[in-house]
Amino acid sequence: MTATRVDNDLIRSLPKAVLHDHLDGGLRPATVVELAAAAGHTLPTTDPDELAAWYVEAANSGDLVRYIATFEHTLAVMQTREGLLRTAEEYVLDLAADGVVYGEVRYAPELNTRGGLTMSEVVETVQEGLAAGMAKAAAAGTPVRVGTLLCGMRMFDRVREAADLAVAFRDAGVVGFDIAGAEDGFPPADHLAAFEHLRRENVPFTIHAGEAHGLPSIHQALQVCGAQRVGHGVRLTEDIVDGKLGRLAGWVRDRRIALEMCPTSNLQTGAATSIAGHPITAMKDLGFRVTLNTDNRLVSGTTMTREMSLLAEQAGWTLDDLRTVTVNAVKSAFLPFDERNALLRDVVLPGYDAALRTSPRA
Repeated sequence: MTATRVDNDLIRSLPKAVLHDHLDGGLRPATVVELAAAAGHTLPTTDPDELAAWYVEAANSGDLVRYIATFEHTLAVMQTREGLLRTAEEYVLDLAADGVVYGEVRYAPELNTRGGLTMSEVVETVQEGLAAGMAKAAAAGTPVRVGTLLCGMRMFDRVREAADLAVAFRDAGVVGFDIAGAEDGFPPADHLAAFEHLRRENVPFTIHAGEAHGLPSIHQALQVCGAQRVGHGVRLTEDIVDGKLGRLAGWVRDRRIALEMCPTSNLQTGAATSIAGHPITAMKDLGFRVTLNTDNRLVSGTTMTREMSLLAEQAGWTLDDLRTVTVNAVKSAFLPFDERNALLRDVVLPGYDAALRTSPRA
């Protein structure tokens, strides 16, 4: 498989899985412009192409706090039922157009209540929009399954409310939970009661850790709070010296804890310095269960096809490497075991086998 030439056309055709992607970071620029006009919200520009460029430029600051601040404009247009329905539906259709067959979308419902919706109404509305998108994608012959992760904002006081909603909507499309927002100064253990509640209710969760804060945040996320996955986790490399794994890194690798890695986003926030040198490649080669993700498609100006292409072009990734991270993502999805196996057996592995058969050799 490694002899197969990996080009953009091939990558575009591959089945993909994404576990770490924020709803409010992935809107279409034209949609932001239209909804902002209806809401009376002022944007940096009303030209969709210029707005897309503004997002990427603003996010390239190398600072996580400023990166997060770019969400002001997307959140401003996601405060009504109409705005949420449209953005959720388009989210699914955009994944399908990118060849994604399984995705997990995350957002914090408390950030969408300024227009009068309750957090519960926000979740109901987003699920309705996602379902509409999945139906349209299936009808178009590009089926994609999307599960929802509800987020609590770690610097605010509504994390437990969001956790309660994850439990309440677990049979209505919500597959798990996360905490998001500024890491430094807001450790995961501050919300231990919410995580203990989720564990009692058998709801899986991931935690943003090891991006803006180092090993202690990863340790807390896993060993204190009990996360099943780690969002980003790039600073786990601080526990790896000359290929030798420390105790925490060894725990993560040996227990197959998935790392939701987002190369372009990490460059923007200063958590990594280049695609070629991004920790995802070295950690893949060391046997970690790394997954490849977009984080925020609008803010980072990216797609799963682009993330894969960058790694192929700048880090020497092969078709085998791309299959590995896709299989890793499906294995680590917050889905029942039999459904994960069916997705691998019926969609992902046949897709990669077909790519191998039809692609030219290097």
